[in-house]
Amino acid sequence: MRYKYKTQGTCSIQIEFDIEGNIIKNVIFYGGCPGNLSAISRVVEGKTVEQIEEWFKDIKCGNKPTSCSAQLAKAVRQAYEENKN
Repeated sequence: MRYKYKTQGTCSIQIEFDIEGNIIKNVIFYGGCPGNLSAISRVVEGKTVEQIEEWFKDIKCGNKPTSCSAQLAKAVRQAYEENKN
């Protein structure tokens, strides 16, 4: 299932990805730092929600209380919880 998540507090404005069970694929960030976000998209390809949360949930960007990677961790958890029901 394709999922869209509007980010908050980051330079990126939206994240899209596919979720199959707890596996994440085809991550695309809109806005933000293209090089870094392309790298994150490759790293998380085929990984679980739990892995992504473990790696990224507490990362901050500069003085911001969150980051694009932390927003991804939040997004994949939200998508997983919505799809469980």
